[in-house]
Amino acid sequence: MMLNDEEYQQALTTIGTIVSKLDSDYSIVEERGKDSIQQKQQGIVSNLMIRRRLKSVEDMLEIRIAVVGNVDAGKSTLLGVLTKGILDDGRGKARVNLFRHKHEIESGRTSSVGGEILGFDSQSKPVMHPAGSGRKLTWEEICTKASKVLSFVDLAGHEKYLKTTVFGMTGNAPEFVMLMVGANAGMIGMTKEHLGIALSLGIPVLVVVTKIDRCPPNILQNTIKELGTILKSKSCRKIPLFVETDTDVVMTAQNFVSERLCPIFQISNVTGEGLHLLRNFLNILPAQTKYDMEQPFHYEINETYSVPFVGTVVSGIMMSGVIHVGDRVVIGPDQSGNFNVTTIKGIQRKRVTVPAARAGQSVTFALKNIRRNAIRKGMVLLHYDKENPPAKCSTRFEAEVLVLYHSTTIKEKYQAMVHCGSVRQTASIIGMEKQLLRTGDRGMVQFEFVKNPEYLTIGKRMIFREGRTKGIGKVTRILE
Repeated sequence: MMLNDEEYQQALTTIGTIVSKLDSDYSIVEERGKDSIQQKQQGIVSNLMIRRRLKSVEDMLEIRIAVVGNVDAGKSTLLGVLTKGILDDGRGKARVNLFRHKHEIESGRTSSVGGEILGFDSQSKPVMHPAGSGRKLTWEEICTKASKVLSFVDLAGHEKYLKTTVFGMTGNAPEFVMLMVGANAGMIGMTKEHLGIALSLGIPVLVVVTKIDRCPPNILQNTIKELGTILKSKSCRKIPLFVETDTDVVMTAQNFVSERLCPIFQISNVTGEGLHLLRNFLNILPAQTKYDMEQPFHYEINETYSVPFVGTVVSGIMMSGVIHVGDRVVIGPDQSGNFNVTTIKGIQRKRVTVPAARAGQSVTFALKNIRRNAIRKGMVLLHYDKENPPAKCSTRFEAEVLVLYHSTTIKEKYQAMVHCGSVRQTASIIGMEKQLLRTGDRGMVQFEFVKNPEYLTIGKRMIFREGRTKGIGKVTRILE
């Protein structure tokens, strides 16, 4: 709709009245036609974002984004800049608060799966730490102000931490992957590796080229050309799209759900160039995965804690169903494949206590009468039903696999590390339909876990790897 200036202001006033009655706010995401006289004659067009004001943390919209890329691509720094609202000094000032261990601060390298959140309020303004006061907002304060929260999973870029990174990408169930590329380094090291993992898990990718302030123009040009070549190649089949204006932001964010599109941002954490486009994009980005609330409760554990005066606490992702404080659930499988009954004492979401949780949220539960050493990553919490005990866990399962890379051939008795959701364990091949598998081959393979039985669901994606060997697959059936 093309409006002149007066009609445009009138339309905004009307929308403002309507949305405030609906307990919401609006914000202008993008405007066209206000700059030049020629454009003004054509009329004004704008895109608005309408968002409800939040009543409680339970209803908060949450999107999980995994941040990957090679060592020194600036992953932790970008998260520090986005969430703290400060610019970097080029010496690692912005990333210090994100590290979890002493050795990470000293070497500047992330080695664990870090977490950071960025909130947007109902007027689409990012919830920032107050400038100049020196105090940081806690997660509780961010959540009370925000209507939408982006949870960033900060993963390690170094090759020796690949196991941790793969676990972070399968266990945290991210909806999007943000691939960071240093402009002066290009697509080196683990960048292609991480891109391959994201593609094999079928997660949409957005690319962020960092450090454009300290990179000569000819090298930046080479990096972008190489990036475009890789994204267009037969294995990726993506359409690279450079985001340079707010119009591009709106267009890519709305069409990003199709897996073909790959937006590319060029930013600098020191000068702040291009950061507003990235923030705007993250604000508009719609949640994508659909979770089923009607199904029985199913929750995957990907981290355990022992909290003083609380007891054992587990964190993870709710795959289906709804749960309330005081509900009885079963936890398992233990070493022998059995499930134990426990009660949920408390639920927290982004460090805020909530009475209930539903599918698709990442929450932490405090459990009753369970020792922390009896729990390991990869266990599940399931709906407690006295009549129907949960499905028996098995050490054996069948999967349809595709070998992405292997230097020789894969035969029976071959062992590899299997990642499937938050399950990660070594499994050996006990049966195959073909005699051997080479790079690029597909086939039905039967695996057996070496140590413990695991709870797997049919149709779940898995990755298996061992050294340089990589393969992907889908669980087709559970064997007795």
